[in-house]
Amino acid sequence: MSIYSNTISITQYTISGDLPKQDQFPWFSQKLAGRGFRSIENSSEELSEGWTLVDHPDDAGFAAPADFWRDNYLVFSLRRDQRKIPAALLKSHSGREEAAFLAQNPNLRRAPKKKREEIKEQVQLRLLTKCLPVPSTVDVVWDQKTGVLSLLSLSSKALERFEDIFRKTFEGVSPVIIHPFARARMLLEGQQLDKLEAANQAGSDAVVALIRDNQWLGWDFLLWLLQRGVNGEGEFSVCRPGHFAAGERFSAWIDDRIQLQGGGEEGGVQKVSVSGSQDSYLEAISALKSGKRITSATICMEKDENPWKLTLKGETFGFGSFKCPQIRIEKDATVDQMSEREAAFYERMFLLEQGVQLFDSLFTAFLKERLGDAWAGRMRAIQEWLDGK
Repeated sequence: MSIYSNTISITQYTISGDLPKQDQFPWFSQKLAGRGFRSIENSSEELSEGWTLVDHPDDAGFAAPADFWRDNYLVFSLRRDQRKIPAALLKSHSGREEAAFLAQNPNLRRAPKKKREEIKEQVQLRLLTKCLPVPSTVDVVWDQKTGVLSLLSLSSKALERFEDIFRKTFEGVSPVIIHPFARARMLLEGQQLDKLEAANQAGSDAVVALIRDNQWLGWDFLLWLLQRGVNGEGEFSVCRPGHFAAGERFSAWIDDRIQLQGGGEEGGVQKVSVSGSQDSYLEAISALKSGKRITSATICMEKDENPWKLTLKGETFGFGSFKCPQIRIEKDATVDQMSEREAAFYERMFLLEQGVQLFDSLFTAFLKERLGDAWAGRMRAIQEWLDGK
């Protein structure tokens, strides 16, 4: 997924480990080039994966700072090229070879297992040489000022591959996903942070445990935002540092798509999806009353008539289909294409960071209420809403 797209999906990480404080360019250049993408187009290899330049996906040199360093951002892509042979095609060609083998060995009714495996391998290798690899890229933006890295994907397989190759590239440095509890830790301090830690239901600080055992954060946040929107409480104040000033007002609400999940009557997991603009949320209310939880929802945010929209995954806090105000870059005949792309990158990052600032302000407002004395009153209001009072 490209950073230049108007709609993207984002998984964010913090980085643990020590990075060089001096001579950073040669260090990053050497590390990224050392795991750079290598083309398999003129070979029979099935798979290749490595880092490339965002603006030149065939280039993995990282030779100059301008190639991948923009102010405080490192920008690069994870490219994966893979040849895939359709199963039906492989079966058809293998069948022909087996038939030819049996014709030469009329005393056999069926090719031996070892021979069938040998034929399949030979056919696969032959077909691979005739099949062009299919490329895919996922962009990475690493903010050196905040330490936050944004991977433009929500795919669990893409995340696993990225984390693995990142650790191999930067020995002793690891990406740590910013899940709901981790994000809450980043936003709170003092007594509020102490209250968060007291509410921690995980038995260890392992990422898997913190995500699995603290799903209540995502459930309660989405329920809180839904009820506030229905109740006409959709106005909030910016309370996190960023491009907007503290105290500026913005609106936020849930609409368009809600996914709920919970146990069914026979003990299995039931999923309910509510789509389209909602007035009374009758389907969602029915599901909530039956004990289901909101696991994903589309969140709309608006400030100064500029809209941001994202589908939040409650378990991981991945930002799906994250849409910002459209980029408006004035094209000038005297400006080259690379300058236009660089300008588009900075404009895109500005808008994305604004959207994240609004979301973090929204989540902070929830945390303060959820961890404070006002939560009991909110739960009563939510129950009255569900009961139709």
